[in-house]
Amino acid sequence: MDEQNLGPRDFFAKEDAIADLGLIACPGAEELAKLVDGHLVRWAREVGMDVDTFIIPSDCPRFQSGDAKGLVKASTRGDDLFIFVDPGNYSVTYKLFGYENHLSPDDHFQNLLRLIQASSGRAHRITVIMPSLYGGRQHRRISRESLDCAYALQQLRSMGVKNVITFDAHDPRVQNAVPLMSFDNVMPTYQVLKCLLHHVPDVNFSKEHFMIVSPDEGAMNRNMYYSSVLGCNLGMFYKRRDYSRVVNGRNPIVAHEYLGESVEGKDVFIADDIIASGESMLDIAYELKMRGASKIFTCATFPLFTSGLDKFDKAYSDGIISAVLGTNLTYRTPELLKRDWYFDVDVSKYTAYFIAAINHDKSVSSIIDPIVKIRALLTKHGIPMGGEA
Repeated sequence: MDEQNLGPRDFFAKEDAIADLGLIACPGAEELAKLVDGHLVRWAREVGMDVDTFIIPSDCPRFQSGDAKGLVKASTRGDDLFIFVDPGNYSVTYKLFGYENHLSPDDHFQNLLRLIQASSGRAHRITVIMPSLYGGRQHRRISRESLDCAYALQQLRSMGVKNVITFDAHDPRVQNAVPLMSFDNVMPTYQVLKCLLHHVPDVNFSKEHFMIVSPDEGAMNRNMYYSSVLGCNLGMFYKRRDYSRVVNGRNPIVAHEYLGESVEGKDVFIADDIIASGESMLDIAYELKMRGASKIFTCATFPLFTSGLDKFDKAYSDGIISAVLGTNLTYRTPELLKRDWYFDVDVSKYTAYFIAAINHDKSVSSIIDPIVKIRALLTKHGIPMGGEA
């Protein structure tokens, strides 16, 4: 099955569906769920299905004491349920003893568990769509540390969850904690390239004009993929840390050291999974500018900007960065979406393909590997694939 040639009839032949499709959005995940629902409803109507929405109304109301409950407002009996959750959405608030409190990732995960409970085991199958993997940054144990992500996955499995779909996991090997549960780690490579070419149509991906640079050793795999499909060279930075101190739970970075060929006069693309404070990304951008780089494009699947936007505003006005690309898989502030330097990457259609395929028990291999779509995209823009002649 090739995503390039998929159409509604490939997914919405009623007799092929495993069960009736149902979507549930945890508080804070409504935006992505509605966008995905729009694609699914359109495809269903194209094959003659009379449907207005696949979203099942739900809520997680809270008492003034902070206690909460999950509430599903329609029957889910026999449904193939897909539950959306955004653990990083800090914009959701509730009253706690008269104070306004923001939901933390822990609160979002508990809401997910509550809504799974509220379905009361009546669903035919449950799939969790958790783009930003809860606890995913704590992916390994070095000393006496908790393993939140691994334990959370085991909790989901024990509650009957059959599939987990996540995007750009910090370390996908965390799936080893649940070897018998389906776990799909998806990379939005095609959507990012499509967005970049839409906003910067004259970008030149040739080796003489363009380079991929990994911000650290942990991001090498995703940057190697971009380098391979575009046929351009790859460099990397590694973080030299002070292991004698711990600041904010981590060993502070002393310097970013560069390994690779010269970036002088070349446009540079840097891909990472998360922009948190963004300091590391900006340090690298300033370092590349000192080395003579031309335009610098940065990309993060999850653009959190935990320390605000001022530093990126300055870097853009100073000509250090040309653009930041981020996906709509997590919450983005209205202020970020208004920035001239920010390009929002829509991944809702990609997610809808996943849901439709799983609902009909079709292989998702070709959806996970978007090489055909990337080839068609580059051909459309007259760009050779991976150094092809």
